[in-house]
Amino acid sequence: MNLLKEFQQYIKQQNLFQPKDKLLLAVSGGVDSVVMCELCRQAGYNFAIVHCNFQLRGAESERDENFVRELGKKYNVEVICKKFETTEFAKQRNIGTQEAARLLRYRWFLEISAEKMQLNFDKPSNEPGWHTTIYPDHPKWWVATAHQLNDNIETLLMNFFKGTGIKGLKGISQTSDKLMLPNLVRPLLFATRKDIEAFATQNNLSWVEDSSNASDKYTRNYFRHKLIPAIQEVFPEVEKNLSDNIARFKEVEMLYDEAVQQHKDKLLEEKGCEIHIPVLKLLKIKPLATIIYEIFKAYNFSTHQTGEIIRLLKSESGKYIESQTHRVLKNRNWLIISVTGATLAQHILIEEGDKQIEFEDGQLNLKTIKSADHKLQTAVNIAQVDAAEIKFPLLLRKWKQGDYFYPLGMKKKKKLSRFFIDQKLSLTQKEKTWVIEMDKKIIWVVGRRIDDRFKITDKTKQVLQISFSQS
Repeated sequence: MNLLKEFQQYIKQQNLFQPKDKLLLAVSGGVDSVVMCELCRQAGYNFAIVHCNFQLRGAESERDENFVRELGKKYNVEVICKKFETTEFAKQRNIGTQEAARLLRYRWFLEISAEKMQLNFDKPSNEPGWHTTIYPDHPKWWVATAHQLNDNIETLLMNFFKGTGIKGLKGISQTSDKLMLPNLVRPLLFATRKDIEAFATQNNLSWVEDSSNASDKYTRNYFRHKLIPAIQEVFPEVEKNLSDNIARFKEVEMLYDEAVQQHKDKLLEEKGCEIHIPVLKLLKIKPLATIIYEIFKAYNFSTHQTGEIIRLLKSESGKYIESQTHRVLKNRNWLIISVTGATLAQHILIEEGDKQIEFEDGQLNLKTIKSADHKLQTAVNIAQVDAAEIKFPLLLRKWKQGDYFYPLGMKKKKKLSRFFIDQKLSLTQKEKTWVIEMDKKIIWVVGRRIDDRFKITDKTKQVLQISFSQS
């Protein structure tokens, strides 16, 4: 195998970067990253070297850093090294050491590449997705890691055995998660470990060995040293077969994502900062569990919560389930997804027959009265409208810019923003203003005024009376 030729072809086929672009090579000192350096030199790419010292292996970590610095001298390129307090970082965030190293590594790579491209970089607050750096469509600096085909196979198997969706079965991507590191590429994913070691030998390359790679206490090492060799005894072509499967799974994922998106487009309705999903329509979807998992994972609901959400579909109104960041609430015939912290839903359906509605800023009481029996109410907290003009369900929501209605006694529409100025409402009063809407028509600016189109007339036979009591 001509590894250099395959390397250049793979980069071109996958459109990872252009020959004139610059690379930050993530180099640990191991054989994979050393070979990546040599391939980039032989291919004529412009690169610098970055090295993470996680200080997890004592003197060995220092040895690796020194080796990488010497490698930079060999190639006459810039070397950027950084020491991390990895153990302390892991304790602070209550995460594993490997996860801590991953977050530290990618966060630093992001910072370096942003500086190289002279981009604004916001210091991290939460992981992952810690930055708001805006990258151009085609970055001029790319971070390259030396993940290879065997790493990909090991990742596929680990994902499969611990339980995963389609995304886990496709293994490692050639490029990165946009939230983690938008300009990450992995140009060695086509090459096996044997190919890389053969190239290193042919080119008289030296490298350092990480002693932790020999320990089976790490899951990846167990798969590498024990499981895969055992499988190879039964299926000698397992590496090639799994490599082919990874390629197929990537194509399967494209079809899968397209189908899932079609369901999302039909089911998800954005209402302000919330997502509303019609329960009856969702219950007709097949396969239900898969679609629910794909919808709700975007809001940090776990695989194990899928069953809870399915049970929520047939629960009584008011029940809810929470993830770390969101809550899904059953509100009559709807599921409402909102960010945790909002005390109640910001869009609430009022169904025919509802007598009482509780919401963030108070309570509504509804009743229908015969026209002959009703007494005209002038209090602003009571709305009386012609029941014949009302078609349920109604929507109770907070007002938004652009809303307008026909104030009682007026034949011309008026924007609510203008109405509030006329009423001399304070900013706080505006923020606490709700409206009741029907077919995109505002019936009542709650506690303020009804719409003239729904007023009681001489022809009214029944009156819908809505009373508002403030919390």
